[in-house]
Amino acid sequence: MNLGNTVGRARERAATYWIARTEQERRYLAAGFTVVTLALVYMSLIEPAIEGRAQLQRSLPELRQQAAQLTSMAGQARALAAQPAVPVTPMTRETLLASLTARGITPGSLTLTGEFARLQVTGVSFANLVAWLDAQRRENRIAVQEGTFSAQDPVGNVDANLTLRQDTGTGAR
Repeated sequence: MNLGNTVGRARERAATYWIARTEQERRYLAAGFTVVTLALVYMSLIEPAIEGRAQLQRSLPELRQQAAQLTSMAGQARALAAQPAVPVTPMTRETLLASLTARGITPGSLTLTGEFARLQVTGVSFANLVAWLDAQRRENRIAVQEGTFSAQDPVGNVDANLTLRQDTGTGAR
């Protein structure tokens, strides 16, 4: 059995069925076939295109707003990149002591050697010490090069030995 014979027999049966119908039945069948064909074409080709277009129309204002925001942010980034680097106050014993005192931290010892500072504190709140270190990082570009912490009583207090270094280069902001 090959495909040609199968298609040929199906055609013969369809032709026989069609001939057996009255003229009115043929018109109804043709109209029904046309309606079904048009519905399939609409559902498979036209309706998805219309829905896609409507969805794009709905999202277009939001996309335009996002594009405007990106353009604005790019302009701000270019303006910031063109600005000269903000000079930082050099790290000195006095500035470190003043900022520690402002946080209520009393250092056991504080020594400066070149671009490094060695800080030793005992019995301080860990959260307060970390907040001070974060402020120094943001405001003065001072980072911890090396640090050791040991927990103390009451819970949340620590003893710490820190080596600090200030980034004075213009590459970082």
